[in-house]
Amino acid sequence: MRGPRLPAWTATLTWKCACFIVVMCCALAAMLGALVHVEVTRQTVHSAREKALDRLAEATRAYEAGEGLPAGTGIDPAELPASLRALAVSGHRGTMVARLDGRPTMWAAAPADGRALATSVDYTQSARTISGLDKAIIGSSVLALGVTLIIGAFGVTRVTRRLHQTASVARRISQGDLDARVGDPRTRDLRRSLDEVATVAGALDTMASTLQRKLLSEQRFTADVAHELRTPLTGLQAAAELLPEGRPAELVRDRVRTMRQLTEDLLEISRLDAGGEQIQSDVQQLAPLAQRVVRAYASATELAVRRDAFVETDRRRLERVLGNLLGNAHKHGRPPVVLTVDGPRLTVRDHGSGYPDYLVMDGPQRFRTEPRSGGTGHGLGLTIARGQAQVLGAELTFSNAPDGGAVAVLTLPGEWQQPPGSATRLERGT
Repeated sequence: MRGPRLPAWTATLTWKCACFIVVMCCALAAMLGALVHVEVTRQTVHSAREKALDRLAEATRAYEAGEGLPAGTGIDPAELPASLRALAVSGHRGTMVARLDGRPTMWAAAPADGRALATSVDYTQSARTISGLDKAIIGSSVLALGVTLIIGAFGVTRVTRRLHQTASVARRISQGDLDARVGDPRTRDLRRSLDEVATVAGALDTMASTLQRKLLSEQRFTADVAHELRTPLTGLQAAAELLPEGRPAELVRDRVRTMRQLTEDLLEISRLDAGGEQIQSDVQQLAPLAQRVVRAYASATELAVRRDAFVETDRRRLERVLGNLLGNAHKHGRPPVVLTVDGPRLTVRDHGSGYPDYLVMDGPQRFRTEPRSGGTGHGLGLTIARGQAQVLGAELTFSNAPDGGAVAVLTLPGEWQQPPGSATRLERGT
């Protein structure tokens, strides 16, 4: 059975560093405090013991000489601890700290004709010294811990702030913002030594710059190739129309149409990559629009309207997205292919083998096809659909149905239940 999950903030670097600092400071303070306490206590007890033994030696000389015993010295005093009394009676000298009238006292005892000769020294001041030292150790340890935590938190926060900035830039780059840079000032001055965070930030900026140059080079190459192919293909198509009717002429025309379509797709992708596309939006009713797409692109598609809606969008681009999704479903899937309109949510589903795993996880990739699809296609249709959906501000997701088949869901931003200007117009949703 799994235990309760810890709060998310306990996984942060700041929290871990704070715990590490606290543990290390407490361990260091405990070790140093214990060493100081033991050493001072040893010296204090040794000094009190020496004083008690000196007085016991004087009392022993006086007892052996038959003189009167000094003050604070006696034979078998009632207050003498029993263990120390037994030690003295057995013929040995010893010392012991005990309480006398509620005060700490250092006792010293020696044998005296089968009895115990004992003396006592007030140990109160020594005990106060040790107690005061312990309080000072605890107080200074707490103060040092607090100062260390403040300084450590300041230093760690500066590091984590830079790490969060680097992570934020990395996320922006992964979302397509190739102009994003960390711009750590430490990486600009070559005379300064770089710490680990600055090294990571510099490596991320270098990677982003290299990736941007490569993508721009690829986009320019794609656009240049498409432009260069368009003119000769136009002439080739015109020449193909002049061929005498027959199977060879039909094959030539089909290949020319395919090449021309590929060229137009490459040009469209290059425009999408440039990011300069402008939409011409107007309020559109989705059910009739979907019906037009079905008739124009894939008449064998089944159209299901669960809930019609009016949305403000670019009709041409929306038809392009739906047409590409339906074309891909008919080309790589199996019937029935169903286009469902459910408010601003349009779903295209086939009943084939489904999308490849890489496409579901990372989205469509140009010029990449799954071997199980027969190697046909260039992977441009879904790439264009995703690009046009982004221009529209819509969300396009790809998944596979549990019972088989590919599912593409296009969710348009905003909707009207009634056309604008109608007396029963509802507020625009999100």
